[in-house]
Amino acid sequence: MEKTIVTTGKTIDLAVEAALAQLQLDRDSVSVMVLENAKSGFLGIGASPAKIQVTYEAPDEVVDAAPKSALSAASRSRRPAPPQEKQNTPIVSRPGKKPAPSAPAKTPQSAPAKPAQEARRAPVSASKPQSSPAPKAPRVPRPAAQAPAAPKTYEPAPEGSTQARIEEFLTGLMQHMGAKAVPHAYMVEDGIYKAELVGNEVGMLIGRRGDTLDAIQYLTSYAVNRGAETRVRVSVDAGDYRFKREESLRHLATRMAGNAVKYRRNFTLEPMNAYERHVIHAALQDYPAVTTFSTGTEPHRRIGIAFAIGAAARAEAE
Repeated sequence: MEKTIVTTGKTIDLAVEAALAQLQLDRDSVSVMVLENAKSGFLGIGASPAKIQVTYEAPDEVVDAAPKSALSAASRSRRPAPPQEKQNTPIVSRPGKKPAPSAPAKTPQSAPAKPAQEARRAPVSASKPQSSPAPKAPRVPRPAAQAPAAPKTYEPAPEGSTQARIEEFLTGLMQHMGAKAVPHAYMVEDGIYKAELVGNEVGMLIGRRGDTLDAIQYLTSYAVNRGAETRVRVSVDAGDYRFKREESLRHLATRMAGNAVKYRRNFTLEPMNAYERHVIHAALQDYPAVTTFSTGTEPHRRIGIAFAIGAAARAEAE
């Protein structure tokens, strides 16, 4: 089931961070709708924080209700205990007072015989056949663990080629950064090259949301295209981060598009760079009853996902 919370902050980003810290979730697991933008006011007078509404998926609460038959059986089993006969305690006489005459002791009477119906119930209940336990289902064997994927093999770059220049620049950059990653460059198609940084510790080369990896890619593209007659496109990856990020963005786009159609309202995603926004646009270009648009300015430009009818009405109003 979906739940929502409302948080505030000096900016929209700070309000989102406060909501994520409260829910202990990541940004891809929630959707954010801006309720009020932050206002600075005049000389601090009339200032108000940014206000957002965060929607997230919460597990359904399961309540185990006791069956009525069990409750009725339990209530019937609580019968009052039979009263116990009071024992005759000796009476101690006090000086100056006459002892009160003791009541005659009651002679115990024989308990009345149980009705004949109750006497006949015992053998009937004892003669009922006991149900045999159901046979246990056979255990399903667990699937065997998959063998680890074989490491990729890279062909050496031809001397003097664009791949060789890319590897040469990245090797020097890794030495300056103190990283032990080894670059391997290859041509994907004409004018498009990809370089993969291979090593045990490539997390520092990725950074938060791939910021460090984007900077490495920008420097590599600038160094390779400087002084060249034809411009080439260079993509730098580490630990298959870009592939996993694309899969995560496509999953996020499909989920948020389903929410936009279900609730018939717009959703705004987190700020993304141009490449990540292109992945969202491409993932939803054929999604029915949904349209995408970009809003804001760099580096805080965001993707909006809107229900088609609401988007058409908004376009006519503009």
